[in-house]
Parts: sequence; C-alpha cells; structure tokens
Amino acid sequence: MKDKVPVNVVEVLPRLKEGGEFVKFTHDETTSSDVIERALKDYLKEKPIKPWWNPFVRMRVNLVRGRPWVEDLYRLPTSRLKVEFLPSKPGEEAVELSQEQLYAHFRPYGKLSDIIPQPQDSKVLPKFAYLDFTAPRRAIMAKNCMHGYLVSDAEGGGKAGTIIRLTYEQKRKGHWFWDWLVNHPRVVIPAVAAIVASVTIAIFDPIRTFFIKAHITRSFHIADNRIYRWFKTQATDILRLHNKQDDDAGMEAIWDDRRSNIEQIKTWLIETADTFIIVQGPRGSGKKELVIDQALKNKKYKLLIDCKPIQEARGDSATICAAAAEVGYRPVFSWMNSISGMIDLAAQGATGMKTGFSETLDTQLAKIWNNTATALRQIALEGRSKDDKDAHLGDDDYLEAHPERRPVVVIDNFLHKSQESGIVYDKIAEWAATLTTNNIAHVIFLTNDVSFSKSLSKALPDRVFRQISLSDSSPEVAKRFVINHIDSDADDEPEPEDGSKKLTPSQRRTDLAELDSCIESLGGRLTDLEFLARRIKTGETPYKAVREIIEQSASEILKMYIFGTEESTDSPRRWSVEQAWFLIKKLANNEELRYNEILLSDTYKSGGEAVLQALEQAELISIVSGPNGRPAAIKPGKPVYFPAFKRLTEDAVLRSKLDLAVATELIKIENANIDKYENELLLMSKLKNQPWQLTPRVQWLLGKLQASQAKVEKYEKESGVLKKVLGEEY
Repeated sequence: MKDKVPVNVVEVLPRLKEGGEFVKFTHDETTSSDVIERALKDYLKEKPIKPWWNPFVRMRVNLVRGRPWVEDLYRLPTSRLKVEFLPSKPGEEAVELSQEQLYAHFRPYGKLSDIIPQPQDSKVLPKFAYLDFTAPRRAIMAKNCMHGYLVSDAEGGGKAGTIIRLTYEQKRKGHWFWDWLVNHPRVVIPAVAAIVASVTIAIFDPIRTFFIKAHITRSFHIADNRIYRWFKTQATDILRLHNKQDDDAGMEAIWDDRRSNIEQIKTWLIETADTFIIVQGPRGSGKKELVIDQALKNKKYKLLIDCKPIQEARGDSATICAAAAEVGYRPVFSWMNSISGMIDLAAQGATGMKTGFSETLDTQLAKIWNNTATALRQIALEGRSKDDKDAHLGDDDYLEAHPERRPVVVIDNFLHKSQESGIVYDKIAEWAATLTTNNIAHVIFLTNDVSFSKSLSKALPDRVFRQISLSDSSPEVAKRFVINHIDSDADDEPEPEDGSKKLTPSQRRTDLAELDSCIESLGGRLTDLEFLARRIKTGETPYKAVREIIEQSASEILKMYIFGTEESTDSPRRWSVEQAWFLIKKLANNEELRYNEILLSDTYKSGGEAVLQALEQAELISIVSGPNGRPAAIKPGKPVYFPAFKRLTEDAVLRSKLDLAVATELIKIENANIDKYENELLLMSKLKNQPWQLTPRVQWLLGKLQASQAKVEKYEKESGVLKKVLGEEY
C-alpha cells in the first residue's frame, strides 16, 4: 500500500463509543489528499477487512473535511443527525443550506432516508435541519468527517461562509403512539381493562378450574391415599385408638330412627327432577351428619360449601377469600380488588366515566361460582367413553339421562345471619339453580331457617322443592342414643377374672333410672343429648348432669339475649331487653304461646313481627307454622330452654330487676299516649264555638286518657313492690 500511496501515519485516535478511529497521516506535495482517499477506498474494496463480530459489513474510510470534535460525553450514536448552520465569524449571518445542497454534501457518506428542514414559522436559532440516514454507521461517518466544515460561497455558504455543526439526535419512533394513548383515555383505559381481563381469564381460569376439581375429587388429600389408609388402619389396630368410634357412638339409634329420610335422599339423587333438596331443622339436629355421613356415604364426588364463614367475613376481600376456600378456588388475588378500585376511582375522576378495572363483590362471587360449575361439569362427564351405548348423545343429553353421574353440592348453614346481607345467598341460590336446571349437579341445602322458600323461590320460581324436616328425637330414641354413647367403650374393657358375664357400663350403673325424667326435661336435641351422655360417662348422675346443662343454658340466655351489649355481638340487636324478658317469662309458664297474642301485647305493639323474627334468627324462640303456612305459635328455641326459662324466673332478684325494666318501659309508652291525648284535647279546647260533632271524639279521648292513667298507676304500684324486693334481697 505504501508503494502506491506515499503516506506516513502520525497518530491513531480510537473512538470506541462510535466503533471507529481517526488516523492522522502526512504526505508529499505531489499527491493530493483526494487521491489518497480514493486509493484507500479502492484498496479496501479489493481486499475488504471485516470485523470478527460482524462478518457481513466491511470497513470503510473517508477523508475528514471539517474539524471533528473529539469528546467523551454520554451521547450515543443514532441514525439521525442535527445540522446547525453557524456563521464563520462573530457578527456575520449564516446561510441555511437547501435540501439539495445538504444532499450533495452528505450523500457520499451513506444513503439518506429523509431530509427534514426547519419549519418556516420556527424562530429557533441557530437554523438547523435533520438528516436521517438508513443506518447509524453512516451517520457516524458523516458526523466525524463533516463536523466543523466551512461551506464556501461557491458551495452555497454565502460570502463569509457557513460552518456546519453536527450532533446526534434521538428519534422518538413511538412518540406519536404514546401521545395518542395519553390523549384518548376514554378509549384506552377500558381497552386496557378488557385486555387485562382477557389475559387473566385465558391464563388463570384453567388453573383455578384444575384446583377446584382437585378439591372435589380430593386428588391431593393424603387421607384418601391407599398407602396412608393402610398404615392408619394398622396403627389403629395396634394402639387401640377408638376416637372415631367414640365420636360416632350412639348415632346408630338416630340413623335407625331417620332411616326413611336417608333412603328418601338417596332416591332423589338417582332421579332426573331438576329441583332443590332442602333438609331443614333446628341447629344441633344432625342435618349435616345425616346428609354427608349417611345419605352421601358412598357418593364419590361431593362438594360441601359452608355459608357461615362466607357470611361472617368482614369486607369484600375477606368474603371473596372465604368463598374461594370453600370450593378450592386458587390463586385468589383478593387484594387486587382494593387496588383496582382506587385506580378506577382515579380514572373516573380524570375521564368522567367508569373504566371497569374494579369489580364488585357480586361479580367476583359470580366468577368463583362459574368456575366451580365448569369443574363440576367436567367431573360429571369424566366417565364418558366412545364405547358407551349412549356415546351418540350430547353432553347435556347425557347428563340428563344419567343423574347418578352428577356430583352432589351440599350447601350448609344456608341463610345463616341472612338479615345482615343477602347478596351472598342470592348468588348461591342463582348458581345452584343453574346447576340443577342444566343437570350439572344435585344441590342439597341444609338450613335452620323455616322461611327458606322465600329466598330459593326467587332462583327457581316454577319448581316444587323436595323437603325433609328434621325435628328433635323422641324420648325412646334419645334414651337409646345416650345409652349407646355410654356403652361405646365396652369392647375395650377386659373380661371379668371370675368368669362371670361381662356387663356393659350402662348395665353397671344404678342411676340410669333417672334417665327418662332427665330426657323429658332436656328434650331430644342431638347436641344436648351428646353433652348429657359425655357428662354421665365422666361419672355424674343424670340429675346432676341435666341440672348443670340447664344452668349453663340459663347463663347463655342471659349473656346472649339480656345482659350482652351490642359491642360484644357480631351484629346489632333488633330487640330490646324488655321484649326478650317478656317472652322468657311467658314461655316459662306455657311451653307454647299464641303468635298473635304476643303481637297484641303492649311490649310488642311497635314492630312486633320484626322483633319476633329477629329472636327466631337468634334461636331464642322458634315460630311454628299453622294452616296455609302462617305463623301460629311460639316455642322455646331449644327444648332445654324451657327449664332454663323456669330457672331464670325463679331468681327473685333477676325477675324483679327485669320486671321493673318492663314496667318502666310500659310507663313510658302510656305517658307518651297520655301526652298525645292531652295535646289533641288542648287543640280542640281552643276552638271558640265547639261543634257538637266533636263530642264523641272528646269522650273517646277522655276514655283513652283515663285508661292509660289507670295503667300508669298500676305499673307504678308494681314498680314499688319490685323496688322493695331489690332493696331487701341479694
């Protein structure tokens, strides 16, 4: 190369940031720099030099015509150059080069994609233009070779000449798109919400359906594993663990008594009728055990949903988590509901419209139930095969033809605390109606509330429900239950050493003759009978055990219905202490009261029916329906409450204190009536000429006033006696 071009390299300045270098050289006067540039270009074209990191691009060379600025600023190369036109001397005026002139100067360094001149109305100085090269390396070559170049008059730079200053300019390719997004929030935000929802459904819904199926089929439950069950059986036999036997002791007597109900439920589950099965009974009557442990004992796929934790959850997020836990719905992002609500509120303030980011509790619950319905449908169709005789049937026809294939959904504690909020129960009833009408699953409701038909009829208005009502056990069944529970450990006792006949624990007891009268006082409620049996089993006599249970129930009544404050309960009371005591005192003397008789009393004149319904919900009383389903009678909420009510009324101090409160309340009511009558009489007395037609009204008001006054005097007299008792006794 030196033989062709006589040059001497003086200095090499590498430019790592731009991927090139400056080479300073000297040459003799006989050879011009243009000739040297051409020779070097031809040489590199004939013998290209390619970097190892990019073998498709060869090295290029150009002569530096300006005065390059060698800097180490953080300015990364781009394919766009900003060309500024500066005067050659201070005070002179620079000439703005035309597009043609710029093209002529910069095209030798690479292909240009566009030349953008300064807008005509722009007052920015110095004047400038943009050059867009097709590749950044072309812009790098042009900047380093032409920066500081003096455009002469002959080249269009004016008499004094114009200096070109070149800098890299960042191209904002997506700027217009971003501006459009920012300037159209009413379109963008709902679109983003829709995209996020679609992606969430596409990704997470199959995962959630999988976990729900695993929850129903118990795929990941170790207790259902064959190896685990074998080890558990062996350990039970070795260690003689009979806890389960103790828990179920005595239940055979109950199931024998309710055998017809169990068989009825089993029959309904193999029929095609698309309606609900309702098992109604008071709390502690064994509804759940009857359905889960007996009627569905051999049913492979069943889903139990307990409404109590869902209804008692505080806040939307807690309610969503509780509902999800009941069906195995996961993952749950309940915390996102609060965040999306704040985003939605902010966006609504900015755009004036709802964006749809946040979802209501109604929508969230609907998602959980819909995913559960999908999982139940898949489980019901799992047994299908191409070889079945009815393989030609569609999925809906197959499910209708095979009711035994459908899973069973058991909804426990339905309408628990329904007076607080009904949205949970409304969504469950609607979802249950969808399951039954589409033949996806059988649905069984377990409820304490006798007014369940009002809620369920909204979901299935044209169906007749299949209902089983559980009542307290009869004295004979209750006695067998207690004795069987006492004898549950008889097999674990050793044989007598003297060879005599082995007696059961109940046969060795001499105090079980008291059991008949004790059960008559206690009643046939299953939970109370089990409590009684456990106390007798520990060595207490039946009389003592029942007495303790009655005293405990009396204390429970005082705490829950009389002395307990609203702050100590989960929900505000809807009855007064006087109204609760009035019923307790009445029911202590009569085990059954006429419903309308209570409503006619002075204590229940204002909102009486709502108070009675609230007390029934709180289980202090139970309302018995009469002809045509109307309320007819009032009974204690539990059989044991009847002797507990008597025990409370036998306490003279307690009775006097609460009777005094009732009398005080009645005096207030009568005084209010007297004020009302007196005001009306005063108004009529101000008339100058009283018409004779007002005479009957005046007589009526006077009679009412006299009657109310007589009641006040009566209550005052009773209050005096009660205060005397409170002052004398402890």
